[in-house]
Amino acid sequence: MTVQVGRRESFNAAHQLCDPDLSDDENRRLFGKCVNLHGHNYILEVVVAGEIDRASGYVLDLKQLSDVITTQVIRDVDHRNLNTDVPWLKGRIPTAENLAQAFWERLQPKLPAGLLRSVRVWETDKNWAEVGAQT
Repeated sequence: MTVQVGRRESFNAAHQLCDPDLSDDENRRLFGKCVNLHGHNYILEVVVAGEIDRASGYVLDLKQLSDVITTQVIRDVDHRNLNTDVPWLKGRIPTAENLAQAFWERLQPKLPAGLLRSVRVWETDKNWAEVGAQT
């Protein structure tokens, strides 16, 4: 039987939604007030799934999952400007969608093969984006 377990972590970061290839007017039309530098209190949710290990009773030790999330994502993005301070986000407009995808790419190789199921980034208490494993 497959069981899903998850971990939530939080971070605070600033970002500006803009495409450097567009004019200021085009960016303002596309991104509205989010074209201005502003910040969010983000929530990152990571779900893994698999068989329960008989010896430990875990699918994956959630302390281990927390450590991977912290090492691969949180330490680089917390209290940073996502447009300028995170080298592995260079070239991406830091939307919730792009963050979810980038975080997946950082986490997936560091977790046991096949366990990662979804990465959800809450930008606000109303807005989120999620990337999931292909089924």
